Amino acid sequence: MGLSVERAALLMLIAAVVGIVSRRLRLPYSVGLVIAGLVLALLPISPQVTLTKSLLFSILLPPLIFEAALRLDLDQLRKDFVLVFVLATAGVVLSAAFTTMGMRVFLGWPWITALLFGSLISATDPVSVIAIFKGANLHGRLLTLVESESLLNDGTAAVLFSISLSLAQGHSPTVLGITTKLLITIAGSIACGFVAALGVSALAGRTNDHLIELTFTTVAAYGSFILAENLNLSGVLATLVAGLIVGNKRAGGRFTDRGREAVEAFWEYAAFVANSLVFLLIGIRVGHEHFLGKWSAVAAAIVVVLVSRAFAVYPCCALFLRSRIRVSARQQHVLFWGGLRGALALALALALPPELPDRSSVVSLSFAIVVFSIFVQGLTIKPLLRHFGEIAATRQASGAPSP
Repeated sequence: MGLSVERAALLMLIAAVVGIVSRRLRLPYSVGLVIAGLVLALLPISPQVTLTKSLLFSILLPPLIFEAALRLDLDQLRKDFVLVFVLATAGVVLSAAFTTMGMRVFLGWPWITALLFGSLISATDPVSVIAIFKGANLHGRLLTLVESESLLNDGTAAVLFSISLSLAQGHSPTVLGITTKLLITIAGSIACGFVAALGVSALAGRTNDHLIELTFTTVAAYGSFILAENLNLSGVLATLVAGLIVGNKRAGGRFTDRGREAVEAFWEYAAFVANSLVFLLIGIRVGHEHFLGKWSAVAAAIVVVLVSRAFAVYPCCALFLRSRIRVSARQQHVLFWGGLRGALALALALALPPELPDRSSVVSLSFAIVVFSIFVQGLTIKPLLRHFGEIAATRQASGAPSP
């Protein structure tokens, strides 16, 4: 069922209570929300709300991406852009390729089913990644690397998924066609973000009313996302670009001081609401999955996805070992273990055509990977950061690469 006002209000009340309890138990907020969702799924009074691609893409994802982009360190991103771009493109392709081979070899899946699974699970999820690392109080260069990679790799994953789905439906795209589609997706999404952000920035300069300025940013966030998605481009990348421009004081300098304060406060709250609903709905949906009898397949899929993530991170980072943007071994380990999967993978899996062979297996294992990401990786990432000294180090870091 859809997300009505009554159901949204009930879920927000539950999220607020979970937030209080999670803080007292020192539990990551996102983990607490998923647990609450699992409990709700077992109750007869569970809110009848389903996590769908439409709900995620139309309502919940734009504020999460826009708020994250507002906070991104644009100067640091410029320094590390080549590294982030390689991780978000070549890294995703490597991960998808190794996942495809792994599912074919270890589970005996048909090549096309394995390719579909590899393409939808290969990209890290910005919702999960941003929630976990924000809760870990990470700052500095490593946070920028982790967040920007998760925000940028959606475009690559979307193209891979589209190609895989075309193959599953009997089409045969060429190498030239694949390359063209990737370039069009990237360039077109960036253009959508620029158009939306620069348009509202120009309009914002014609008013001193902070509420009107705030309204313009809402149009930029949702407008860029909807425009890109309707053109079969990447809404995540478009909204990321819009948020970066609005958040950049030089490019978005037409906002008044009061307007900028209102923008930052409003989007922080909007992201909190969207984040709360996403993880609660993930918990409710997972609570209706049945993993009994699939434990061997689940374990194999988890291992395959983790190994594939390693093949995405370490070789890509090795390309920059002798450059000024090198990444230390400790930070590479964080990038590897912090590559969480979440709502985006689930939305793509649920969007698979019902008539597709092995659809139920792809959906079930996608949910299993997400549960592992949130509970195992999500609960251990903060101790890992503390072990490597990244939490303490980044509070005082100047943004220079670690030796």
